[in-house]
Amino acid sequence: MGEARHLTCIVCPKGCSIEALIENGQIKEIKGNKCKRGAEYARMECMDPRRILTTTVRVYGGEAPLTSVKTDKPLPKCKIMDCMKYLNQVRLTAPVAVGDIVVENILDTGVNIIVTKKVDTAC
Repeated sequence: MGEARHLTCIVCPKGCSIEALIENGQIKEIKGNKCKRGAEYARMECMDPRRILTTTVRVYGGEAPLTSVKTDKPLPKCKIMDCMKYLNQVRLTAPVAVGDIVVENILDTGVNIIVTKKVDTAC
């Protein structure tokens, strides 16, 4: 007998209740999704969960002490805390612009950290 995972799909506003049956590390059946996107969401969430990471990074010499940053694509969920620890040590120097890459390929994940809020140099 396998493991049943119960998920609420977040791909669209319908919020389908999805059940994924997992046996021997493989998905055997997905039920409850009303579209293909829901099935793909359940498959990814069960086998390789990923999240967009948003946080802040310190900025020296700027009109603000922090800037907001995020991943340019979803990051493996198991790497989030390690990435947060890494980013806690990062220091930028003003000015920084939206879209600037803060860390390229963070922790060898293939994911970049980018600036999402401009910070100009302090007067």
